This record gives sequence, C-alpha cells and structure tokens, in this order.
Amino acid sequence: MVEGRVCFSREDTLKFLKHKRLQRMKACTMNDAPFVSNLMTRSGGDSLRGSTSCGDRLFSNLDSYLQPPATNAMSKWKTDKFDPNNLDWTDKIPECPVYFPTKEEFEDPLVYLQKISPEASRFGICKIVSPLSASVPAGIVLMREKSGFKFTTRVQPLRLAEWNTEDKVTFFMSGRNYTFRDYEKMANKVFARRYYSAGCLPATYVEKEFWHEIACGKTESVEYACDVDGSAFSSSPTDQLANSNWNLKKVSRLSRSILRLLETTIPGVTEPMLYIGMLFSMFAWHVEDHYLYSINYHHCGAAKTWYGVPGHAALDFEKVVRENVYTHDILSTDGEDGAFDVLLGKTTLFPPNILSDHSVPVYKAVQKPGEFVVTFPRAYHAGFSHGFNCSEAVNFAIGDWFLLGSIASHRYALLNRTPLLPHEELLCKESMILHSTPESESESSTDMISHQNIKAAFVNLIRFQHQIRWNLTRSKHYNGDSIHSHGTILCSICKRDCYIAYVNCNCYLHPVCLRHELDMLGLPCGDGFTVSVRGDILELESVARRFEEERDVVNLVKEQSVIANDMILLSKMYPVIEGDSYVPYCEIGMESRKEWNRTDEKIFDTCKPESISLINHVHADNSNSYPVDVRNTYKETDDSDSDSKTFRVKRRSKSENKYTQDSVPSNFENQGLKRLKKVQKANPTSISIKYKKIGTDDNVYHEPGKSSLETGPKRLKVKGPSIIIGLENVTGRVD
Repeated sequence: MVEGRVCFSREDTLKFLKHKRLQRMKACTMNDAPFVSNLMTRSGGDSLRGSTSCGDRLFSNLDSYLQPPATNAMSKWKTDKFDPNNLDWTDKIPECPVYFPTKEEFEDPLVYLQKISPEASRFGICKIVSPLSASVPAGIVLMREKSGFKFTTRVQPLRLAEWNTEDKVTFFMSGRNYTFRDYEKMANKVFARRYYSAGCLPATYVEKEFWHEIACGKTESVEYACDVDGSAFSSSPTDQLANSNWNLKKVSRLSRSILRLLETTIPGVTEPMLYIGMLFSMFAWHVEDHYLYSINYHHCGAAKTWYGVPGHAALDFEKVVRENVYTHDILSTDGEDGAFDVLLGKTTLFPPNILSDHSVPVYKAVQKPGEFVVTFPRAYHAGFSHGFNCSEAVNFAIGDWFLLGSIASHRYALLNRTPLLPHEELLCKESMILHSTPESESESSTDMISHQNIKAAFVNLIRFQHQIRWNLTRSKHYNGDSIHSHGTILCSICKRDCYIAYVNCNCYLHPVCLRHELDMLGLPCGDGFTVSVRGDILELESVARRFEEERDVVNLVKEQSVIANDMILLSKMYPVIEGDSYVPYCEIGMESRKEWNRTDEKIFDTCKPESISLINHVHADNSNSYPVDVRNTYKETDDSDSDSKTFRVKRRSKSENKYTQDSVPSNFENQGLKRLKKVQKANPTSISIKYKKIGTDDNVYHEPGKSSLETGPKRLKVKGPSIIIGLENVTGRVD
C-alpha cells in the first residue's frame, strides 16, 4: 500500500501509466497557445543564482510541485527546436560498453582504466560493474558514521529553453536543509504521487517520461543536492569495497594518478563529492574541468540515465549547440569557443537526438547501484535520475590526459578563465619523476603507453618554450633574462599558468605568458621586457633531449604537435624563414644568470612578507596600494548559505584595465569554487598564502596554510603544484 492506494501488478501499472502519458501528450499538443512565464523559468542567467530572495520566491512553485500533478496548472514554454510528441529516438541511442572486471583486475582502478581506455574512450563514457559490494549501506554511513550530516538542495526548472537573451535556464538554491532520510522521504513521496507506486519502473519508460515532462509537462521544478562535500564510503574495516582502491576517496592519490602531485585537496576534483537526487533531477551537458577523467559510483536508490559524447567529437558537439541550440546573441565570442563558454555554466539541457540528427555520436548508459560510470577526457555528458538515489564522483588524470589538458588550458586562456590546476607544473614534475625512476623490465604495455604520452607532451612543451624564448631575444625591446625558482604564477593578460618561463615588463607588475605578441600589448610601463626563466631550465631541457632519443616518443611528439595548440600558435607567431639560424636546445641568454642584481630573486628578497586572509579582505586605504576588488568573498557559513554565494577574489593594478582582455560575461556565477570550503574546514584558521613581490595578486597560485602579504605585486613560494588564489570562473561538477 502507498498512501492508501492499492498497488497494481507490474503489467497493469505500466498499462495505466502509458495511458496517462498519452493523455498528457494530447494535452501538450493542444496547448500551443501563448506561454505563461514565471519568475523562476524566465530569470535569465547562465548558472547558479544564490539570492535568498529568489529562493523565497520559488517556494510557491516548489510547493505546488509537491502536490498531486492535477493541482498544478502551469504550462511550459514551448521550444520550436524539439518535438515532444515523437520520442521514438530514445530507443535508437546505442548503449555504451559495459565491463565486468574480475577481483584480480579490480585491484587497481587506474591500471584497469588504462587497459580499457583505448576501446572505451571511443564512446566517451563506459560502465563498470563492481565485483565487490559495500557491506555498509550509504544511508547508514551518512546517518550514523557522519552525525549531523545535512545538505542544501538546488532547484532545477524542469523545462527546455530557447537559449536567447530573453530565455535561459537558471539553477537556484532552494534554501532548504535536509537530512539524508528527510530528502529520501520527500523524493519517494513525489514519485509515489506521480506513479501510484513505490517500485522501480522500466528505464525506457522513465526516459520517455523525462523528455516529455521537460518539453510540456506540468511539473515546474525538482530539487537536486549536487556538489555536497563528503563521501558515502564506509570507514568500516569489514567493508570490502570501501577498503579497496575503488573507494573514491583514494583514487586521486594512487601511484599512477597525476593529481597525487597536488599538495592541496580540491573537493570534487581530488576528493569526492556526493550527488543526491530525486525523480527527474538532472545534470546538464558539460565537460569536466580541464578535460579531466571522472568516475561516478552509484551507492543506492533508483537508476540514472547518462548520455555521453566521445572526446574526439567535442568540437562537433559544440558546433551543433552553437548552431542549433543557442542563439548568437548569448555567445560571448565568435567561433568554436562561444558555445564552450556558455556550456561552462552547466545549465544547458537539450535532447540528444539533436546530436544524432547532425551526425554527432552519442551513447547511453543506465547506471544502477553498485556500478561505476567513467567519463573520458573532453567527453560531454548529461543525464537524469529515475527517482531517489545517491552517488558520488571524483576526477582523476593519467598520462594520456596531458595533451587534452593543454588544449583545455589554451581554451581557458582565450576566455580569460582562471585555471583550477597548474597544468604546466604538473607536466614538468611528472616528467622529472618519470626520468628519475629506473625503467622496469616488467613494465606493462599500458604503463609504457602512458609514459610515452607524458614524455611527448613534455618534449613539445620544452620545444615550444625554448623556441619562443629564442625569438624573444631577437626583439629590439629584449633587456636580458632573469632567473626564478618559485612555482606557478598566472599571466596578467589571459590568466594562463606559467611555470617554466614568462615575460616581465619594466615595472615587474605585469607578468605575461609567452603566448602573446608583446609589441601589440601596449604595456603602460613601456616596451622593454626581460624573460624570467626557471633556474633548473637546463636540467628540464636535458631531460627533454633524452626523451627524444626514444623512437616511439619522437613519433608521438610529431602526432601531438599537429594537435597541440602551443605548436600551432608557435608556427603562426614565428613562422619558419629560410636561412633561420634557430637550433633546438641552443643556449639562450645564459650570461644573465650571473647578474644576480637583475634577477627576480634579488628583487623579491627585498620584500618583507606580511599575511593575507581570503576571508577578511578589505580595500587598502594606502594610496600606494593596489585596489582589491572583493565580490562575494568566500566565507564559512551555515549550510543554508554555504552554496548560495560565489567566491570571487579579483585584484587589479591601477593600470591593468588599460590592456586586459576580460571576455568573461559579468553575470557568470561559479559553482565549483565552493570546493575550497572543505580545505578551510580542515584548517580552522584562514585559507592563506605565502608569497613575495613579483606581479599583481591576481596572478598567483596559493597553498592553504600560513600567509604573508605585501601591498603591491606578489609571488608565491611553493614546493609543488597547488590550487589558485583567484579561482574565478571555475565551474563545479554537477554529476
């Protein structure tokens, strides 16, 4: 019995539900009159809105949704891009591959994923059925092992959009806090009222129901708890799955994981996050930050339907979205990056048959409890829940990620978006570790391929850096080179991460990456510049030359150079001229290494460190200080507010606005920045950094820990790759 109703047999229930859906489809066909707007569905904006007042206004719509469907008479905006009466395409989308590893193969997830990657990556997503089971249910973990566990949901409008300046989709914070059990009761109640049953329905039926509801159903919104800090893997020593390496809390720190080199944790990237959903809660089309891999484990509850597009078809996907989903007036830039920029908002949803109709490959997976879904680098994916469920996900990277990671960094720079990871530093440190580790005769073929990918990416990076620096020395404005030993900083123009080398202007306030034509920048302090290079540059170049002695690596270098944006950019900035005297790995500006009075280290050591807190930023009154623009600065708040704010810290020198090319729309809000919350919880003081004078504050990576501040331009001391101080425009995962 469910709420006093008699439960039908499975066959009778399906027959009854199909009849109900036909009735709704007829009503939808007759309802092509002018549409009704409301505050939620016509809010405008590209990502999460955190206004409390908006959340309050939503409660009337949300409450009406929680009533029986017949009481909600709201109609939806119809989009001409989708026919809700023809859902036959749902049966034609092919399934992604499914793998059933043995317990022996299940020993190391990254070894297994390297093994299946050549085949599975062609589909963008794959499903892996675990041979081990969790003996402690997720509900027990979240209610007993994690006492006081609560979360705030987001309200998702359940509709399609025209995607123009007048009609975009926005996700709101609901303002409602739930315990795990309370949310489960609410979600099950909604399901039972709609389907007169508490049992599972066939996946094909729910899929048609979802797209029909999205197009013209009467349900206004659903609640989805995504990006919730924590894990539902048990700490019990008897839980086989939790004690295996497939426990997502362990994946980023495994020996083959590139992200193990990060000295700080990034929730959702290096640490898993929870996703607790209900009927029709969704995750919109998106690609992972920096084109990383992702792995999602389904703990309990109803199934999830996933759609995935392989990475090799990513540009085709974006072209279809640009030409058939978005209108031109909402694109921030022309060309292929325009759609990518809007997709980063992670609120774009449209039926996958639009992709199939334009010859873009798309595959489907139905994920059930005990199953993993893996998305591969640059694979766009989306999906929805069939009812109450709980899953968690985390990112990871292995050797073949570096090439696509460099492409992601290039695109972030074009859009002036702050990176989440120091790609260049990770590649250099992984390569040096690989070089110093003796090769083993027992090395597997998959490890060998992974290592070759790392070596090839490193060689291309060093080649690019060397040839650019050589060309810069030929400029009439070149004033010599200097040496640095600090970690990653950010380009003051495009926010590209710089680890090996960068250009310093005359006043040392505007570090610039090597990917700009300096003569066209018009820096306010004049045209003269120096090139700041790492002190261990000769060692890096020596390792690259040794890698080039391997035939397989050389062949891979040639293959990657055709794809890598840096090498393409190099050929455009400095085309090869007949009689050119450039020689790879020749000495460049070595004489300045002895002139320590001109080096960065000498300049920096004159600065006295002070402290800075990311919590209590204030505008400096000192006229000699550079203004600090703090918008929605991150704070530790109660659960009802923690997800409703966006963390932005942006610092500008007085002259920066003369030449910066900020192409990011001002109304973009960020979901992923709240990942820093977990870092701060672990450190009850403040998130802070330690750095010395070099360039504007906006250009520095940071490590959580003790901090030091100098008014004016700064530079960071780090021992290894770290996360970024000004995490602007970084979107969160929404799986």
